[in-house]
Amino acid sequence: MFIRDLFRKTGPVISFEVFPPKADAPVESVYRTIEALKDLSPGFISVTYGAGGTSRDRTVEIASRIRNFFGIEALAHLTCRSHTPQEIDDICEELLEEGVQNILALRGDPQPGEEENRERSFSYACDLVRYLRKNHYGNFCIGGAAYPEGHVECSDLATDLEFLKMKVEAGADFLMTQLFFDNDLFYRFRDAADKGGIRVPLVAGIFPVLNARQVQRIVSLCGASLPPRFTRIMARYVNSPEALAEAGVAYATDQVIDLLTSGVDGIHLYTMNRPETTRRIMENIALIRKTASPEGSVNG
Repeated sequence: MFIRDLFRKTGPVISFEVFPPKADAPVESVYRTIEALKDLSPGFISVTYGAGGTSRDRTVEIASRIRNFFGIEALAHLTCRSHTPQEIDDICEELLEEGVQNILALRGDPQPGEEENRERSFSYACDLVRYLRKNHYGNFCIGGAAYPEGHVECSDLATDLEFLKMKVEAGADFLMTQLFFDNDLFYRFRDAADKGGIRVPLVAGIFPVLNARQVQRIVSLCGASLPPRFTRIMARYVNSPEALAEAGVAYATDQVIDLLTSGVDGIHLYTMNRPETTRRIMENIALIRKTASPEGSVNG
């Protein structure tokens, strides 16, 4: 099934992200994670592509297992920065052979030692979206990334929204946001996208913070801003790891509840391969999830 059809058939779509284990670790570890998540009934599970696309083979393998063994729709991340068109075609063929019909089209980060100014077939995710739509039309549902606070390499949000619209016009069927901690920023972004003519399903990415180190890494990588309520929690429990983890789950739960109440199209939980954390959040919202209507409102 194409993921875009899930948004038409159900209420808000809740999905999970997992990542392949390191090359020297057994792949079975991520299968145990998925096994622990499957009864939570996610709309789909996405599989990351790894830094620089280093986990290509495992991404295809895990996406296939999600769909064909666990019976859950799979979304395979696909980065393009370091690939040729032929390599993209080969990966698409591998995915099709496994029955995986959904791709999240991303630019990807540079690999160590990569020449910054060398000629590339795909410089931006929009190039990959356009290529997939032209050369693999009808085979895949294509997702794209969105940045509620603007991409870290973009000068301002208005310009970033223009690029996002280009991505949708190139063929993106739905959008999935970078993580954020301030829902009001997401709502302003959603409104601005709508006013700009971007009218495809927008899935909110939620990351439950479990330790202070994660926060430092997140801010350095994606520039997500930290609202005062969040920083107070971090400061209060920084020396109590268990309390901080509990507060992180509570904060993410509050975000999800507010998003569901406000009619979000979907929520994507970044699991970090920690199924127990995802389970706690899903248990906290079980009744709210059941009462969400197909229109995204909450019934009285």
